[in-house]
Amino acid sequence: MDNQTKTIKKFGTFGGVFTPTLLTILGVIMYLRMGWVVGNAGLLGAWLIIIISFLITLCTALSMSAITTNIRIGAGGAYALVSQALGLEVGGSLGIPRYISQGLAVTMYIFGFREGWLGVFPEHNAFLVDIIVFVVLFTIAYISANLAIKTQFIILGIIALSIVSIIIAAYDGSMTIPTSEALSWGSFKGSVENGFSGSNFWIVFAVFFPAATGIMAGANMSGELKNPKQSIPTGTLWAIGVSFVIYILLAFWISRSATEEELLNNYYIMVEKAYVGPVIIAGILGATFSSALASIIGSSRILFAMGEHKVLPYSKFLAGQSTNGQPRNAMLVTGILIFLTLLLRNLNAVAPLVTLFFLITYAMINIVVIIEQNLGLISYRPVFKIHRWVPWFGLISSVFTMFIINPTISLLSITIVLAVYWYLSRQNLETPFEDVRSGLFVSFAEWAAKHTWGMKKMQQRAWKANLMVPVRDVNGLKGTFQFLRNIAKPKGSIKLLGIEPFSETSTLAEELEAISTSFRQKEVFSSSSVIHTGEFAKGINYGSQALQGAFFKPNIVFLNMQDHDDYENELRPVMKESIRLQIGVLLYLSHPTALLGQRNTINVWISDRQNNWDLGWDIGNLDLSLLVAYKLKMNWGARIRLITVITDSNEENNAKEFLSSLINLARLPETLTEVYIGDFNSIIMKAPPADLNIFGMHEDLEFGFVKEMSEKTKSTCLFVKDSGHESILA
Repeated sequence: MDNQTKTIKKFGTFGGVFTPTLLTILGVIMYLRMGWVVGNAGLLGAWLIIIISFLITLCTALSMSAITTNIRIGAGGAYALVSQALGLEVGGSLGIPRYISQGLAVTMYIFGFREGWLGVFPEHNAFLVDIIVFVVLFTIAYISANLAIKTQFIILGIIALSIVSIIIAAYDGSMTIPTSEALSWGSFKGSVENGFSGSNFWIVFAVFFPAATGIMAGANMSGELKNPKQSIPTGTLWAIGVSFVIYILLAFWISRSATEEELLNNYYIMVEKAYVGPVIIAGILGATFSSALASIIGSSRILFAMGEHKVLPYSKFLAGQSTNGQPRNAMLVTGILIFLTLLLRNLNAVAPLVTLFFLITYAMINIVVIIEQNLGLISYRPVFKIHRWVPWFGLISSVFTMFIINPTISLLSITIVLAVYWYLSRQNLETPFEDVRSGLFVSFAEWAAKHTWGMKKMQQRAWKANLMVPVRDVNGLKGTFQFLRNIAKPKGSIKLLGIEPFSETSTLAEELEAISTSFRQKEVFSSSSVIHTGEFAKGINYGSQALQGAFFKPNIVFLNMQDHDDYENELRPVMKESIRLQIGVLLYLSHPTALLGQRNTINVWISDRQNNWDLGWDIGNLDLSLLVAYKLKMNWGARIRLITVITDSNEENNAKEFLSSLINLARLPETLTEVYIGDFNSIIMKAPPADLNIFGMHEDLEFGFVKEMSEKTKSTCLFVKDSGHESILA
């Protein structure tokens, strides 16, 4: 591959960017519709249309120049620019429709060439002309981009001669209409096709605007330029400047050389008014041929780039190159697409899509610059700097122009782009480069952090389970994997905190990252880190203390009680410190044989409230227990049973009303309730069985009580302490 890369022909600014861009802008509209535009809009109106059109494309060209001088652009032009900024999904959602539309553009240019050819040789077979032009185009493009560029030099010479013919005509006295009469606003009478029933400024603008949309022709060659950072801005801006001057002067010449009636009725008025008419015909044919050649080369490069990035099926085939670095396989696929569209014979219905996909691309390029400018990332330091209003004007004007040209097809084209994005976002594309999305998300997070930092700390309505799970035994973590996932899913998170003495041979960090990856694959965000210390409790507490200053900090510490744990010296200090820091605590003790059973029933034990059965916002150490029970109910498909044990039989009705109100206000439908009267230790032995029993706890929870509850209930038990920042009633 390295040897192949060395043989790829690289192009400079003039041949690789300026020439194809200029030829695409100076297309068939200049020859066959410029007179009609002036006839409808008048010279002043035509100049305004030209200025607006070129201002829109100039802003996009400036934005494109800023991006290309800030990144190492690969093959694919605009597709590469957008992909490297917003990811392959967004780049592909533009690249795929843009590729297809450029294929359609080639076919339309071939049809345009055929119309010009039949104007000279009306006896020739139309389909045969199409096929011959296609074969010539494809052969030139297939052999190499170098041959295509050389061909375009010839066409550039022909177009230059046609302009010389116009200049000579001007000096030879073709401009017979006085300047004072020519400098006027048009009457917008319409065209032959609508019986001169009238038009307006924006209709005429929509006809002319596609002439100014060729600014991507040079950028499409980005992968084959010697210095794309210099060539794309320089070549594109010079091409826009030169073509703008030509259009302005051409409008002035034709307005003084032909009457309004001639301009409106005769699309070939330039042929008649030029000094050598056949040279104008040659210019028309050359313009359509060069535009087709630039489009077929550009579209194949877009397809090749998408193949390189594995955006499409059969990407390995599409990314295939010849020994001289030409994307031959992509060219073959493009040739087949163009040939099939040639068989349709009429593309008028889809013709606006071509221009509209160009405009969507322009809008996205401007959006990329707007995002980069506003993120303020240090990585955005383009050599070519532009003012902040430039991309905004480019974006707004591009969208406005889309709906001026055709509102219905604009909506259709946007729908197509969104549909392709939806498809690609589900393909798990691997981006080979870092894009700006990471910075975008970080900026959003920072914005959210700054704007919520001063708000009330409770944030009860936005509560979600963000667990910190201390780990020194990976096997113990694996045993609670599904349980943790079911507490956190779908919007919570799990922070794995490894605790161990430092060792160069340790694999704990890698093992924890592998488990974090498994959590993420199962729709729960997870991250991991390791604290090197020989003291388990201190390691956890230092981690909890350090995270207090973080915005996205854990709100629950999950302690998995195992046989090797020293409850008094390792777990109790963590529980006390977590309570002091107002972090919720879950102490988990798995039953050695029952484990989590069938995951059908969850018992939540509520302590005797002793004459305090009024249900206010503060329901005691019960919120986190119920929230965890609810999460498990939803993810297990289980049912919750609320159980309370009271000593005073006179409180039975109050207890039942409390549980009923709690279920109602906490929105816990289909929840069972049980109220028992008597001694807690004796009743727990005959309580209804459950797969998980949840108890409240305090900081002086005894180890003996923990073991006793698991033995008496014959189930896994979870002991819970609220942080004070959650509410089941919120």
